[in-house]
Amino acid sequence: MAAALLFSAAAARVQTDTGLVEGVAENGVTVFKGIPFAAAPVGALRWRAPEPPASWPGVWDADRFAPICPQTGAYPDDSPPEPQSEDCLYLNIWAPANARAGAPLPVMVWIHGGGLLNGSGSNPVYAGDALARRGVIVVTFNYRLGALGFLAHTELSLESPKKISGNYGHLDQIAALEWVQRNIAAFGGDPANVTVFGQSSGAISISALIASPLAKGLFHRAIGQSGGLFEPLDAAPEFKLAGAQEVGAAFAQRLGAPTLEKMRAAPVNDILEQRFYPQATIDGYFLAETPFETFAAGRQNAVDALVGSNEGEGLYFIAGREVNAANMTDELKRDFPPFIVSLIGPKPQPDDAAARAAFIAFEGDMRFSWNMRTWARLAAASGRSAYLYRFAATPPGEEGASHGAELRYVFGNPPASGAWADKDRALSQTLIAYWTNFAATGDPNGEGLSEWPRFAAPDERALLIGDEIAAGALENAESLNAIDRLYAAVRFALNYGYAVAAVAALLILLVLYKIAAALARALRRR
Repeated sequence: MAAALLFSAAAARVQTDTGLVEGVAENGVTVFKGIPFAAAPVGALRWRAPEPPASWPGVWDADRFAPICPQTGAYPDDSPPEPQSEDCLYLNIWAPANARAGAPLPVMVWIHGGGLLNGSGSNPVYAGDALARRGVIVVTFNYRLGALGFLAHTELSLESPKKISGNYGHLDQIAALEWVQRNIAAFGGDPANVTVFGQSSGAISISALIASPLAKGLFHRAIGQSGGLFEPLDAAPEFKLAGAQEVGAAFAQRLGAPTLEKMRAAPVNDILEQRFYPQATIDGYFLAETPFETFAAGRQNAVDALVGSNEGEGLYFIAGREVNAANMTDELKRDFPPFIVSLIGPKPQPDDAAARAAFIAFEGDMRFSWNMRTWARLAAASGRSAYLYRFAATPPGEEGASHGAELRYVFGNPPASGAWADKDRALSQTLIAYWTNFAATGDPNGEGLSEWPRFAAPDERALLIGDEIAAGALENAESLNAIDRLYAAVRFALNYGYAVAAVAALLILLVLYKIAAALARALRRR
């Protein structure tokens, strides 16, 4: 059966490369939930690269979300509980009611955040109907999380054809994007006009995907919200395969699973109970080098960028902590290497309120804002279109524009309390317009919107989004400049440290030689 989109009053059927799926009409759009894009990563497929899904006979009822990938906690924090299973590699599609194969629409693929530990593509915050009503196809999906998604281990590398391990969650992301390339035209989408967008670890993932040769050609534009992977990662051994494998060996020991057979047989809950901090691994396959190195050399995939961060990102990291003028520096040293806080951290503050504000600002700049400006700079320097934003609007009932504060506005989904005022609804419509314009054309600007200039040196103007929306300079630019200088010094030390040490050793030997020669001459004169 040829790929086609067939609508009835209450349902729509689409032929994919693995079988026929039937969606449902909801909120003025057509929704397809829980379509498999990879085989279940269970049993022998646990800790392996994703495999293609099996075909099915008949019709796949795409009327309910699939289970989310195993995790503890939730992201966003107010997320409702959802069923979990290792069999979790499914995606969801929202299409305008009039979408048709042969009339391709822009595609927006969402990569959820949650620290690579939590989250799902079925979270109600990410429901894509408001975006779809703007004339785009929206795709969300699950990917493996935590140790199940990012564990590296020597034995896993030895059994791998590529002699690598880890990054399984990122390979799931690539598998979902490959599925989109093969199938989205049947849903009315344009595989040649795909924008990935994501927040927090979703945005971090996007920056890694742009740097990965495996993702070349799978998407054409990127929207990164509060997350990037541009720090000098080579300073941390665990980001390299050998170091990641050592972390994995320690994990397996804590799990009490000395062999791959026992690791793959371990109950999911036992795996979730073990401490593990997931991250991308520079393995020579998914990533050949740090994303900063790839971008700085212009070797990244050809992708335009719209990126930014929130004014109150650091609020997320002060929650539940008593930060005051007396302990601000010590509290920051709990989160960052002490030498960084001593070199570029905030100065002592005159009162508790000022200390709290300085803490929030530094946390946000170090964790998020520096990455986003760096991303815009690197994209622009390589000749790609880049747009930078700074979100400062405070959602109802919140202290400020915290980490994730923009999410509901971007998706047009108010909180369950429905506590949006007219200004919140207007802001949401504005962000949806900017985001979908960028997805459609590569330019967020449009009729009735404040002008958003392309990010370019030397002005480096951003769109400042608050009670008013206008282009301007970043108010935290000096703080970001200080981080620039710090990381430049770290990279210099990493790149030239051995050479500098060798030169220093030669100079010391030369000095010692001269001292010894002088002593010898003095002794001869005696």
